Amino acid sequence: MAKKKLVVMDGNTAAAYASYAFTEVAAIFPITPSSVMAEKVDEWSAKGRTNIFGKPVEVIEMQSEAGAAGTCHGSLQAGALTTTYTASQGLLLMIPPMYKIGGEFLPGVFHISCRTVSAHALSIFGDHSDVMTCRMTGFGMLMSSSPQEAMDLGAVAHLSAIGGRYAFMHCFDGFRTSHEMQRIEALDYDDLAKLVDYDQLAAFRKNGLNPEHPSTRGTTVNPDVFFQCKEGANEKIATIPGVVQHYMDEINKLTGRDYKLFNYYGAPDAEEVIVIMCSGAETVKDTVDYLNRKGRKVGMVQVHLYRPFSIRHFVDAIPATCKKIAVLDRTKESGSVGEPLYLDVQSALQQAGRKDIVVVGGRYGLASKDTTPGQIVAVYDNLAKEEPKNSFTIGIEDDVTFTSLPYEEIALDYPGQVSCKIWGLGGDGTVGANKNAISTIGLAADKYAQAYFSYDSMKSGGLTQSHLRFGDQPIHATYLVSAADFVGVHAPTYVDKYDTTADLKDGGTYLLNCPWSAEELEERLPAKMKRDLANKHANFYIMDATKLARDLGLGNRINTILQAAFFQLTKVIPIDLAVEEMKQGNYNSYFKKGGQEIVDLNNRAVDVGLTGMTKVEVPAAWADAKDGAPEELKGTDFVKEIVVPMDRQHGDKLPVSLFKRHNCLDGTWENGTTAYSKRGVAVTVPQWNPDVCIQCNRCAMACPHAAIRPVLLTEEEKAGAPESFVTVPAKGLGKDAPAYSFRMQVSPYDCLGCGVCLTACPAKGALEMVPFETQREQQPNFDNYAMNEKLLKKDIISDKSVKTAQFAKPYFQFSAACAGCAETTYIKLVTQLFGSRMYVANASGCSSAYGGAMPMTPYSCDSRGFGPCWEQSLFEDNAEFAYGFLRAHGSIHGEVELRLKALKEKGVAVSEIGEYLAKWQDPAVTREVSDALIAALEKAEPTEEGAFVLQNKEYLTKKSVWAFGGDGWAYDIGFGGIDHVLAQNRDINMLVMDTEVYSNTGGQSSKATPTAAVAKFAAGGKEVKKKDLGAIAMSYGYIYVAQVAMGYDQAQTLKAIREAESQMGVEFVNDVDKDAFRQATSGMIDDYCAQYPGVKELLDTIDSVE
Repeated sequence: MAKKKLVVMDGNTAAAYASYAFTEVAAIFPITPSSVMAEKVDEWSAKGRTNIFGKPVEVIEMQSEAGAAGTCHGSLQAGALTTTYTASQGLLLMIPPMYKIGGEFLPGVFHISCRTVSAHALSIFGDHSDVMTCRMTGFGMLMSSSPQEAMDLGAVAHLSAIGGRYAFMHCFDGFRTSHEMQRIEALDYDDLAKLVDYDQLAAFRKNGLNPEHPSTRGTTVNPDVFFQCKEGANEKIATIPGVVQHYMDEINKLTGRDYKLFNYYGAPDAEEVIVIMCSGAETVKDTVDYLNRKGRKVGMVQVHLYRPFSIRHFVDAIPATCKKIAVLDRTKESGSVGEPLYLDVQSALQQAGRKDIVVVGGRYGLASKDTTPGQIVAVYDNLAKEEPKNSFTIGIEDDVTFTSLPYEEIALDYPGQVSCKIWGLGGDGTVGANKNAISTIGLAADKYAQAYFSYDSMKSGGLTQSHLRFGDQPIHATYLVSAADFVGVHAPTYVDKYDTTADLKDGGTYLLNCPWSAEELEERLPAKMKRDLANKHANFYIMDATKLARDLGLGNRINTILQAAFFQLTKVIPIDLAVEEMKQGNYNSYFKKGGQEIVDLNNRAVDVGLTGMTKVEVPAAWADAKDGAPEELKGTDFVKEIVVPMDRQHGDKLPVSLFKRHNCLDGTWENGTTAYSKRGVAVTVPQWNPDVCIQCNRCAMACPHAAIRPVLLTEEEKAGAPESFVTVPAKGLGKDAPAYSFRMQVSPYDCLGCGVCLTACPAKGALEMVPFETQREQQPNFDNYAMNEKLLKKDIISDKSVKTAQFAKPYFQFSAACAGCAETTYIKLVTQLFGSRMYVANASGCSSAYGGAMPMTPYSCDSRGFGPCWEQSLFEDNAEFAYGFLRAHGSIHGEVELRLKALKEKGVAVSEIGEYLAKWQDPAVTREVSDALIAALEKAEPTEEGAFVLQNKEYLTKKSVWAFGGDGWAYDIGFGGIDHVLAQNRDINMLVMDTEVYSNTGGQSSKATPTAAVAKFAAGGKEVKKKDLGAIAMSYGYIYVAQVAMGYDQAQTLKAIREAESQMGVEFVNDVDKDAFRQATSGMIDDYCAQYPGVKELLDTIDSVE
């Protein structure tokens, strides 16, 4: 056996590596979490890497997953080995061509990072609901459980597709496998090339459509012959399990591993067996070992080939002693008598004559719900009962239909293994540093290494948790670290918000990045944390990595410093080796980009990280630290019982009944919950200088998070304000305006420290970025004054100027968007103008990710309960979805209007109805005339028509209907729908946030990307021209079209949005003009480039090709 080529890869990269060898054409479209596979293939192709046929892969980005699948179908029919990569809704869009590909026995391979299909809510995380929807397409289905299996079985999928002339899906769990990094063995392309059945490949080529030997396919047939051909496929299908096992055997010879269609693991005389596939199998293996060491007789069958399902191979894998089987499905098939794998196993055993085995089924791990050894023990304990529970669930508390099995967590012992859990801040470099650490430990130190990263739903600035394991033995644990030798906390506000010491082992090491001295910890740390540190005998260290980074000139880049501290404290590898590898990494990353000076700067960060921490002697008194008064939670019962626990990472413990009680089961969520988050993650926040401020309100207009707001107060309202609430006389409100006092109020806990407000401010010195700690006391001022609707001055609020518009309530606030997001300012402004009567349909993408990121909803209500109603449907159908809002409201309003006319004829509320019918479509007075009508009808004598109107009073006001989305939706996948809706000339608005790439999935090229620009999926530069969406819309002649850039001209942006909504026909607003935006934000960009040399290089490269 040749020397192993060891690499550190995640599952996506491993699958892409294997697929690249056999792929001639790749048709791609981005979707999380599969996009990385397509990105890697595109990158390798652009760099000239060759497949086993000696040629770079031909990579084609299409406008949608349906387009990618159609291209695959055509390419395969023309004789090229063709591949795609997808997940979830993307896979579902491919189903129609998949039936064709499968039915025509074409050797395409679709690599699937399995992801939840959106139902009551969207989830980007992993389960098998997507691939199970495709089990009837005629594709073979190979299931991998780890990055190593993704490499090996990815190759088996391609070899079997060629050798069996059959289409395959290669499936592995989204995130748990796709994004888990492990040290694995890479297969050698020369070895793989020898395994190809070139006779079958030649036959496939000859069977391809070609005018040199023409044939007709895709015919339309009648009932007389369709059935026969469908059944005629049985013979071909029956050969596929043998083909797959043959290529598994070939890979086994190359690697020494042991792949079978169904692998058994456990006691040879097991009586209770679990059947499972994909990543959960790894946790079951460890649990089987644990239980068998305790004297149990248990085992597991891991399914590798799910379709075609070979009864013979499956039954052969089951021990003869087996009495009971539990089948675990990572999906829920609503309304069925059981889930797919369970039904297959039950049927297979019946057909094989093994009716003596009791079979039960259960569901686990939906949307990447963590599946732990304790849960698996519960499954085996259930099997041990005389009558095991069927149709059970694990990992949740179902106190409504009582499906759940009770369980207790157990800690499995892995001698010699080091486990770490690091709490980071999204965008602070923690995840990237930990990926580097994994590579160093796995390759330079020759250890087994595993890294998995879990995130909250914030776009950036949210919580990241890095779960790292290292050791001298293979690592199978596909569950989160719950017993850590090392815990690192990189944001000081986390100690109050999260229980960061719960998972620390006795005697473990705890590192806290904070600006506090050892003496200040007594006051700063919560009692629970103190007790844990003392009672767990923790080695406790603090360091102010933020200050150290700034002193070095690294800005807020703390990742290198903290990575060095990690190596110093864990001693997981010799520190000299760690330092050598980190500094070599600095040279490799920065020398070409910034020269030796930047390399030296980062090397100094390594040195500082080794010595910059302070050991804290934990006082003995901390062991009995007393909790203070319980925190008084604000908000509704929904906020207190669901939102706050979820925000504090306790969502896993919430029972089903709680969601039933709050009517969440259909996906309904209370508006405005971001007001209760108060992240407090900014290092610096703006401080207002009243002596310099010119009161233009441009900073409030530009703030992406509505965290800085102008406040006007009367003398009476100002009375009793704290000393810290400084005001100055308001100016520029008009000669007839009352004498108000003015203050620009910042919310330090909601600010993300992006500095956009300073960029927008024309008065130098009016705002200054200062340390967060110095502004904490300002939070009550924001909560009590800027958030108090009673203090809004309706006599001043107007949409005629930027200044007066910014005194209006934003109905979009504190979103989960990245710091400095250029999209949210537009959404916030639209809600300030029309928020109390808005419908918002949101395409999947960045704007949906921050628009409805559970548990935090940024769209809020006013004191009357009015506000934007928001929903995302899908990526591709958003314009049509919004159009449905419009037509439904119009239809019901029409029914109301009929009743009003009947009432008027009867002499009921004649003047109010007349006024309403004349003016309800005028946005300026629609609320006023509607309120007057409602009041009149409530006083009038009851009638059937009046009761109908009052019952449907929410349909009286003119609604402002908006479709929000990015360029991926508007230029590509949803363009057909947009075009159709625009053509209808109805009163609907569309806001396209054009970032010129697919922002949400990581920056892939779209039709909005300029010619020659370098982006993912265009690694060699984009070859085609940017689509002019505005010009296309204008061609109809009756559509209001505007292109805006707030960074260039706030007043023009306000004017365009105001005019768009006032038009009675269709309106189309497209942001952002890139050149203008760069000009307006040049100062901020220069600052970022100074801190992050890679940003400057990227911008220079893009500029050079544009």
